[in-house]
Amino acid sequence: MDLSPAALILCSLLCSVSGQAPVISVEPRAVTVRQGESVSLRCKVGSGARPIQLEWRRANSPALPDNAKTGPDGSVLTFVSSKPGNQGQYTCVASNSAGRSSATAVLSVKYPPKVRVTPAGPLHVKIGDPASVVCRATGRPRPDISWKRQGSTLQLFTTESDGANGIQWAAVRPEDAGVYICQAESTEGVTDVKVELIVEAGPGVPVAKVSTTEMTVVEGHSVTMSCQASGSPPPDITWSKLRAPLPWKHSVSGGVLTLSSVGRQDSGQYICNATNIHGYSEAYTQMEVETPPYATCMPDHVRLKAGEALQLQCLAHGTHPIEFVWSRASRARLPAGSMTTKDGKLYVAHVQVSDSGTYTCVATNHIGSSEAVARVNIKA
Repeated sequence: MDLSPAALILCSLLCSVSGQAPVISVEPRAVTVRQGESVSLRCKVGSGARPIQLEWRRANSPALPDNAKTGPDGSVLTFVSSKPGNQGQYTCVASNSAGRSSATAVLSVKYPPKVRVTPAGPLHVKIGDPASVVCRATGRPRPDISWKRQGSTLQLFTTESDGANGIQWAAVRPEDAGVYICQAESTEGVTDVKVELIVEAGPGVPVAKVSTTEMTVVEGHSVTMSCQASGSPPPDITWSKLRAPLPWKHSVSGGVLTLSSVGRQDSGQYICNATNIHGYSEAYTQMEVETPPYATCMPDHVRLKAGEALQLQCLAHGTHPIEFVWSRASRARLPAGSMTTKDGKLYVAHVQVSDSGTYTCVATNHIGSSEAVARVNIKA
């Protein structure tokens, strides 16, 4: 029996499909999840002779992870509570009587930093001996590693090599003793690990120790810093300031440094040095002097015509943050439409004669406050 052209085309299509190997795709082809989240990969069949068998495989592994589950028909691969070890390539393999084909997806798992310090500590090191400690961190994305010393804001000099970050002491000094913190940080979180360095002194070697390593004081106050030192014979104790002479108003007695009426310029690092015949030892105190504001107005006298713009700037020296508040004398309100800014500006687009008078700026920080005035004369 002869077939019509349409029937021939339909038969050709059916025959070709019945002898065709599977054509598949995977969605999504790449996906990123956080540790603990669940995610699914779907294998879609585009065409091919039925029946088609679907199977999921992991690259370079004979088996899927224990938290990976496949659906009844094998098309969906689900990771329950994703783990960092789930990261990798996963391939969907489709097979039928005509052959097989495959499609691959990539799974990335982000997780917070994990930190390991070597040696774990505590480190017992004798004065003068070398020492080192290395910090390594893993995580996705790759975390940044930094070191800090507990209770201090001083920056540490570290070395980097092969993804590790470490501290090295060529010759340990008594003042190196303390707790050091390795911190790994990424967009997924921050992880800290501590290691203690214990410095052991030999017989007679001086060891200096200050009463406090950091202090914050207010300008004009008197300050005392105490230093004690062990050793045999008893060490001589002296004080100095890093990269600057000691303040003019100072005295030293029995290891105690007294500074009278400190100013902002007296901020810095103060060094106690203990010395005897066996060597020397240093200890440090970081002092920051905070100051109340000192406010000024620019300009402090303004002459304008009605309709012109008024602009005053309040400036203040002192410890930040500093807040500015504008007001008028005799409890008068600020002009209508006036605008103030956080950095101390007062602006009026169009002044009137009634806006004449005294304007006051009050600058305030956590220590105190200061006033400055500007006189404004406006003519019709």
